[in-house]
Amino acid sequence: MNVKVVTIGLGYIGLPTSALIANSGILVHGVDISQNVVNTINAGKIHIVEPELDKAVANAVEKGFLKADTKPVVADTYLIVVPTPFKGNHQPDISYVQAATESIIPLLKENDLYIIESTSPVGTTEKMMDLIFSKRPELKNKIFLAYCPERVLPGNVMYELVYNDRVIGGVDERSTQKALGFYSQFVKGELHPTNSRIAEMCKLTENASRDSQIAFANELSLICDKADINVWELIRLANKHPRVNILQPGCGVGGHCIAVDPYFLTADFPMESRMIAQARETNNYKSFWCVEKIKNASLEFKVKYNRQPSIALMGLAFKPNIDDLRESPAVSIAERVIQDLNHSDIYIVEPNVSEHKTFELTEYQEAAEKADIVVFLVAHNEFKKLFLNTSKVILDFCGVGV
Repeated sequence: MNVKVVTIGLGYIGLPTSALIANSGILVHGVDISQNVVNTINAGKIHIVEPELDKAVANAVEKGFLKADTKPVVADTYLIVVPTPFKGNHQPDISYVQAATESIIPLLKENDLYIIESTSPVGTTEKMMDLIFSKRPELKNKIFLAYCPERVLPGNVMYELVYNDRVIGGVDERSTQKALGFYSQFVKGELHPTNSRIAEMCKLTENASRDSQIAFANELSLICDKADINVWELIRLANKHPRVNILQPGCGVGGHCIAVDPYFLTADFPMESRMIAQARETNNYKSFWCVEKIKNASLEFKVKYNRQPSIALMGLAFKPNIDDLRESPAVSIAERVIQDLNHSDIYIVEPNVSEHKTFELTEYQEAAEKADIVVFLVAHNEFKKLFLNTSKVILDFCGVGV
């Protein structure tokens, strides 16, 4: 069988996408720079935690529709699903997208479809088009190029890849229609055609909007702390209004989307995105505020009992019930607490991760039992079942006790 799809990047989006396409009966060649990732997938296993993904990968590999390698091969469709990190002062770095694109330029042929799914600054798809045609001018107007951002929720990716609506933007109308035809093979949600610039901006807009909404909730939590008001009860009651829907506060904002994407707008449009920038500052500040609250609780405990407290930091993931630690405020809080309170016994807990390269992890029940101060950073389901001694100091930054 000829390879129909090459996906470059086999991470939290690339691997589920590859598995979904492969289970639709389409031959997929997944590419990743990590030989360990490649070997794991070719063994029918997965290197990330995501419900139902293990079954999808195992089935696709067993039936011969999914294979992984460190290099791309000739195909009909190429999906770019690589990270877009920062460089310098929150300046978007599209070097991974460019490198992935350059790796497949020699393989491109007439009528091929090239799609970027990676979060990208506005105009990136057109830049990659110019790059391709600068090296392969004979392909101009003979291949199709589009942008289609993912919009899935970790922990429910395999469902949402199928049933969520998708925004699909080509560099021209013919590319849009070609991409629509491709996604219609395995997406049951509605497909919304547009152009590549609007599709790129749509992804950034969605996450900047979420970031701003979370920032409002986090700012409320700061105000309520000073006003001696229970922020959780306040939000519950305010949301009884038919046109109010306030989100829940936390210890900041993490993940590779909401905590990152607004910077793509503030970098390119600094004067026009001041509210978006302020929301980012508010959400970043919340984690510093949490550190100060932990340090103050530690000092009060020492004054009261004349000894250093033991502290349990509960959760490292950027959201509940997943293993994804990318851009997690809980991780940065744990790092700063350990640094600032190096004289205390500090237990680090993350029930969804078996080991961590920096932290020594403690089982959550053991940590909660041993600690004088229990700090909830992530509202994992396991934590909601804990019965804690009333003598313990509880700092709940994420609503575990709500």
